[in-house]
Amino acid sequence: MTTPEEMAERIAREVEKKGGRTYYVGGFVRDRVLGIENKDVDIEVHGVPAGVLEQILDALGERTQMGASFGGYGLKHLDLDIALPRKEEATGRGHRDFAVFTDPWLGTEKAARRRDFTMNALMEDVRTGEIIDHFGGREDAKKGILRHVDPKSFPEDPLRVLRCAQFAARFGFSVAPETIALCKQMDLRALPRERVMGELDKALGKAPRPSVFFEVLRRMDQLDCWFPEVKALIGVPQDPDHHPEGDVWNHTMAVLDAAAGMQAAAKEPRNLLLAALCHDFGKPETTCADGQGHIRALRHETAGVPLAEAFIKRLTSETEARRYVANMVALHMRPNVIAQGHPKLKTTNRLFDDSLCPEDLLLLCKADRMGQRKEAGYGPVEALLRSRLEAYRETMAKPGVTGKDLVELGFRPGPAFSEALGFAHKLQLAGVEKEEALSQTKGFLKNHPLLGEGYFALNLYFSNFSCIT
Repeated sequence: MTTPEEMAERIAREVEKKGGRTYYVGGFVRDRVLGIENKDVDIEVHGVPAGVLEQILDALGERTQMGASFGGYGLKHLDLDIALPRKEEATGRGHRDFAVFTDPWLGTEKAARRRDFTMNALMEDVRTGEIIDHFGGREDAKKGILRHVDPKSFPEDPLRVLRCAQFAARFGFSVAPETIALCKQMDLRALPRERVMGELDKALGKAPRPSVFFEVLRRMDQLDCWFPEVKALIGVPQDPDHHPEGDVWNHTMAVLDAAAGMQAAAKEPRNLLLAALCHDFGKPETTCADGQGHIRALRHETAGVPLAEAFIKRLTSETEARRYVANMVALHMRPNVIAQGHPKLKTTNRLFDDSLCPEDLLLLCKADRMGQRKEAGYGPVEALLRSRLEAYRETMAKPGVTGKDLVELGFRPGPAFSEALGFAHKLQLAGVEKEEALSQTKGFLKNHPLLGEGYFALNLYFSNFSCIT
């Protein structure tokens, strides 16, 4: 099967016959310079008109096209992006507010000038391997510096502020002071939330230290628009006895980075990191001194739930992500607190039953402790919680009281049906075997204020009568 690079070589040979040149562009060249594998291959074809390029592609495979004005092409069943050089003119404040024109004879300098950062403006001749570097991108990449290409065109796309932050986090780069200054002036309000979430997802999923994403945005004064709940954590004090790392911002950034190192073990890696980011959103409004020289944030986990929900809703319409994060925020204190008091089995069973993802909850709790610089003594707590989670899984794997069981008792679905099932579920969490749970549930039904002994007997009579007929 032909690889994207092999096809790029074939295209380049045919383009060369027509007097043109073909270049690798963008992240593919950048990552080659950095020694990072990148399977997303982009090429740009110079010196031949669109019609000639289309004839070449048609001869090599089944051509796909993004749109005539964009000059973007592909070949079916091949992960290769093919484009003509293009220039853009801003028509508004939004990320998509651009008029795009193709120009096969634009030249490499002008084509590269429309790129965001110097490291992304690198080009490589497909045929010769020559690196075309008009803006010092190779040197910036080697030094680990993010620098904008053109101070005039860069501010036209506000998404570049977030791209700058996520690149800094992914590659561990610093941002040039002049780029920081430029980003401070840019307005992010017109960005669609999908694009904001896309950059955040890259920072969370690809960066060894996602905290850098937020640290860079903080330096740019760009937290207000999309991340006000995160900004609110800055300067919120914590009791130094429990939090030697400093304020809630420092703690949250440390927890976020710790969670990033646990993604391989998580059931929902991206959502775990979102929960780590949101877990202490309630502290700014609940933090106070207790009168004895200690700083407390009582019930901050409860106060943080609506804030976390609003934060996630601002970024995405994913209901499951919102439910997961809200649940994690609500529960993030309980495992570590419970583990300190020699808990009964039913206590931990109820905890895990309340959790949408108990395995990830334990990861968040560990990350929370690591964010306090107290992971050294966490081993016994983690071992206890994991053994209790296993016990919970074993408990819930045993047969429990079902709706069918209640019908066979003579109880027809009605106003107390769900209450009876809830009662039976609590008995199972407490380790009560099914036979005993069934007996206790029957007593619960007989004594229910909506039913009573007479109703239950009547139910049983009609149930038996129905069976006879």
